[in-house]
Amino acid sequence: MIKVGIIGSTGYAGAELVRILTAHKETEIVWYGSRSYIDQKYASVYQNMFQIVDAVCMDDNMEELAEQVDVIFTATPQGLCASLVNDEILSKVKIIDLSADFRIKDVSVYEKWYGIGHKSPQYIEEAVYGLCEINREDVKKARLVANPGCYTTCSILTAYPLAKEGLIDMSTLIIDAKSGTSGAGRGAKLPNLFCEVNENMKAYGIATHRHTPEIEEQLGYASGEKVVLNFTPHLVPMNRGILATEYAKLTRDVTYEDVKAVYDKYYADETFVRVLEKGVFPETKWVEGSNYVDINFQIDPRTGRIIMVGAIDNLVKGAAGQAVQNMNLMFGLDETEGLKLVPMFP
Repeated sequence: MIKVGIIGSTGYAGAELVRILTAHKETEIVWYGSRSYIDQKYASVYQNMFQIVDAVCMDDNMEELAEQVDVIFTATPQGLCASLVNDEILSKVKIIDLSADFRIKDVSVYEKWYGIGHKSPQYIEEAVYGLCEINREDVKKARLVANPGCYTTCSILTAYPLAKEGLIDMSTLIIDAKSGTSGAGRGAKLPNLFCEVNENMKAYGIATHRHTPEIEEQLGYASGEKVVLNFTPHLVPMNRGILATEYAKLTRDVTYEDVKAVYDKYYADETFVRVLEKGVFPETKWVEGSNYVDINFQIDPRTGRIIMVGAIDNLVKGAAGQAVQNMNLMFGLDETEGLKLVPMFP
């Protein structure tokens, strides 16, 4: 059995890790870390875990944790993992970081967009960007994985095949994305109160959202050019889900069959990426509670553009599910173990 420790187990992403790993045949959670609930029963924080999880919450002592487990998940705010990791810890344990601390290779870009100094830039180059469908072989060999962000996972996978094959003009790419409120975390924030969110929709982080450089960097690797794009997220009154609608100018005339063949080239053998049938476009409800990414596209010959649409559950494929997918690869397990989650409907 793989012994698991979770730092930040009482946030939404941490709780989703607990839900998935509890049903994982090859793992045992031995450390439920939570700075806010030390010595409280985990099931008193998440009552859905009553008689399922009997443990109490512990602190976030990574050095002590590294002596007890094989892998540590850090589902924490930006900056914490970078402040805790060191050579001794990495010599003993694998780390999967759900924050942005090791996602962006240029430390100055990270510090600019996140507004904090990086505490361990010496590990940035080593860290593998854990988008399994793209970096699978590198993930298998990694000891430190940077789990991608939720908006970024959806945005990148939706456009990746066309960026990789040069079918879209990257200078024209615009991403319009909507997310449920769980993406903002479990902390009490005025803009996320029920009365603020219900019967409302709003754009936020316009031209400033910190997932922007992550999307630009990864699609830049795919296309082989520097990418600068517009990314606008929106908050919608639902618990879970992300829907990204992306627009770009085509670089040449193509048919539906041409584009479908490109998506199939990259995703036909991917368990968790579903390219939908012609004329059927993703909906968040179709992936809720699952590790699936649903994708489709529409060519607009009138404007010479293509419209790409992707949907994920932000807490599963956008966070915890993807982290478990990375763990499975790192330990040589079946990549789908613990993740055969049928989407919930309604």
